[in-house]
Amino acid sequence: MKTLFIGDIVGRKARNFAIEKIKEFKKGKCFDLIIVNVENSAGGFGVTPEICDQFLLNGADVLTSGNHIWDKKEIISYINETNKLLRPMNMVEGTPGLGITIIDTSFGKIGVANVMTNLFMPKSNPVFELLNQIKLKFNSNENICFSLVDVHGEATSEKLAIGHILDGHVSAVVGTHTHIPTSDYRVLENGTAYITDVGMSGDYNSVIGMEKKAAISRFQYPNNKHPRLTVSDGPPTLCGVVINSKKNGLAESIKPIRIGGVIDNIGI
Repeated sequence: MKTLFIGDIVGRKARNFAIEKIKEFKKGKCFDLIIVNVENSAGGFGVTPEICDQFLLNGADVLTSGNHIWDKKEIISYINETNKLLRPMNMVEGTPGLGITIIDTSFGKIGVANVMTNLFMPKSNPVFELLNQIKLKFNSNENICFSLVDVHGEATSEKLAIGHILDGHVSAVVGTHTHIPTSDYRVLENGTAYITDVGMSGDYNSVIGMEKKAAISRFQYPNNKHPRLTVSDGPPTLCGVVINSKKNGLAESIKPIRIGGVIDNIGI
């Protein structure tokens, strides 16, 4: 099975670019499954029901998110009505929506989970206490042909520890949130594809997708009043990873895909 995971979509240009590429991929039958992190796709902050529908109607199979999932309040009612948009499953009890799902595809059942780390992140329930729940849900269903966990977090060490704990129990563990792609993509010793951070889909001539001048001034002059951050308007780069998996659900390979913008150096 060949799966594409696309990293954090930042803003309208990146969103439109990603949707056009997804349509091309679907038409060319490049991938069996496409998963997209959409938490920054609405102006860099949150996601709307309309944007989710755009991605799903044009070929995305599951959408993941992170700490910005509630930035657009209209998403609350939407997320309660779908099993294809996830929020981190370790958000506090009573949070709307799902953090883990199993859906039917033409290739079989696939499982996707979304978790958020605890270090340097908004307060959430301990992530490591949930990992056995993910193992149990995915490993007890013999019909699942592929499973992926989106680990949304800041600390590389924390993400890597989660990867090792889930190694051999899921097809892939992919990191999101920092918007900076890492080069440590590999298949771990027990067969799980891993990368610490996929990177963003957005303008890389920026500070993690935001206009440079305003973002830099916050570091240079922390005591000054600053304007709201806005999405950088340059050409977007789509960043993701391609995961090839075996019939038993474990990974054969993982490699980055980067298209467009300023770092167009890796193809499908």
